[in-house]
Amino acid sequence: MGYERLEPSKSSGSVATTTTAPSPNLSQVSTTSQPDNTSPRRKKLLVSSLVVAFALILAAAIFAGVRSQVKSSQHVPGLARKPSQAISKACALTRFPELCVDSLMDFPGSLAASSPKDLIHVTVNMTLHHFSQALYSSSSFSFLDMPPRVRSAYESCVELLDDSVDALSRALSSVVSVSGGQTKPQDVMTWLSSALTNHDTCTEGFDGVGDGGVKDQMTDALKNLSELVSNCLAIFAASGDGDDFAGVPIQNRRLLEVGGGDRNMKFPRWTKRRERELLEMPVSQIQADIIVSKDGNGTCKTISEAIKKAPQHSTRRTIIYVKAGRYEEKNLKVGRKKINLMFVGDGKGKTVISGGKSIFDNITTFHTASFAATGAGFIARDITFQNWAGPEKHQAVALRVGADHAVIYRCSIIGYQDTLYVHSNRQFFRECDIYGTVDFIFGNAAVVLQNCSIYARKPMALQKNTITAQNRKDPNQNTGISIHASRVLATPDLQATNGTTQTYLGRPWKLYSRTVYMLSYIGNHVHTRGWLEWNTTFALDTLYYGEYLNTGPGSNISQRVNWPGYRVINSTAEANRFTVSEFIYGSSWLPSTGVSFLAGLNL
Repeated sequence: MGYERLEPSKSSGSVATTTTAPSPNLSQVSTTSQPDNTSPRRKKLLVSSLVVAFALILAAAIFAGVRSQVKSSQHVPGLARKPSQAISKACALTRFPELCVDSLMDFPGSLAASSPKDLIHVTVNMTLHHFSQALYSSSSFSFLDMPPRVRSAYESCVELLDDSVDALSRALSSVVSVSGGQTKPQDVMTWLSSALTNHDTCTEGFDGVGDGGVKDQMTDALKNLSELVSNCLAIFAASGDGDDFAGVPIQNRRLLEVGGGDRNMKFPRWTKRRERELLEMPVSQIQADIIVSKDGNGTCKTISEAIKKAPQHSTRRTIIYVKAGRYEEKNLKVGRKKINLMFVGDGKGKTVISGGKSIFDNITTFHTASFAATGAGFIARDITFQNWAGPEKHQAVALRVGADHAVIYRCSIIGYQDTLYVHSNRQFFRECDIYGTVDFIFGNAAVVLQNCSIYARKPMALQKNTITAQNRKDPNQNTGISIHASRVLATPDLQATNGTTQTYLGRPWKLYSRTVYMLSYIGNHVHTRGWLEWNTTFALDTLYYGEYLNTGPGSNISQRVNWPGYRVINSTAEANRFTVSEFIYGSSWLPSTGVSFLAGLNL
């Protein structure tokens, strides 16, 4: 049987677990329709809604045709509907079994399935249908009059729902071919996990917004979507095609073999040979497709113009060279359709992409990013991403990444609270410098940070530093933060506080938070307890926090927390599950990017 649980929203101020900073006052949402035909964003939403409407009409026609054929067997007048043995067995594996049974009983073709595995396709198809309906419904709210904060939350939701429809569509097309070996099971798990994360981010955007108006309508449109994706994950994982260990010790699980050649590579195999060369090649030798130069000696003067020029759905790598300079532009985002883009700068501190947005601008954390990327195959090298809003502005993201198979190489990411938003999908960071204070590496991607320098800065008075805030919501999501062969350091201003400011390795944002530190140096600024509670006992027995053979004065584990979910990792097999090869399956895609990487544990 499914169960309810309370999960706290992310604090906007001090990490002290007893208080949170107040949200800005928000006016009530008006439901008065006020069209604005001059707004490009609203026009885009209208076009999207028309496209989704057509898809839904077509799907409804197919649905009705199939339903008419099975209606007699699924709905016998005078008789209570009874789920098939396959449905009962599959739904018993989920966290929301009653919803699972009810939703499958209402979907055509489900009773014809003879086993839980046969229901995977039906379950994903049904979930996609519900997400498409939610996207269509929510798109119709575009012309309602909304305060800025509500508008930001609403537009985040529409974007995230659109991304989820795409992720579920890929999962649906893939589940049939999994058994034939054409698609890797971890791809399906990643896309389902991403859809669930997107929904979570969408609903969080309305936290602190008063009841009524758009929030109520969005709540109605989003009803049960999270639970439906969770059920998909559970059924797929239980089928044997999923390959995740749900944050518990490994026993009798087959380990992926790591080829000897991988150990000397800087980047995982998802990167092609040409891309590996590009990542190591001097800038002067790179033949860029688009050159951004503020002085006009390039293809474009702005990064936003370069993104517009880049092709959509390109199968070849598009290289955008951003010359030295400070670039501060609005709404810098590599959208989902802009795939295989590579941004190359002149080096950390030379090519700087900056912004100063924060939640105090009446926007969601999702929208505060100085730069965001969701297009698959996104690569950035030799660039600084910065949010200069300052600690007093609380959530202010410098870089947000939701792109699958993303690589960030030799970059600096600088901010205070919520600096780096590793939002979703599979990501790899190598030789990066990351600066922040509260929860400054956060999100729900499957991400490995390797050979990186992670700097805690001096926060505001009464604040505690927390390096990570991982928000894995479901035990079947294949997500988490792995910090491997890196350095956890303090900036000079933090060191000058002489230990009066406490710094922790992380705190659990969601119920199944998962973070590990392996073979890394940890400085003496890290508190002896290591980890910090989010709110009293929340998630302490369901999280997975691990440490494996770290060094440095802050790595002493003798006084670490004694939470049920915390563990000192002693098994090499268990530690291996958080390496590039096994956690983000990087040996299959990273090598093609050209980024150097360590596939296994060994240095």
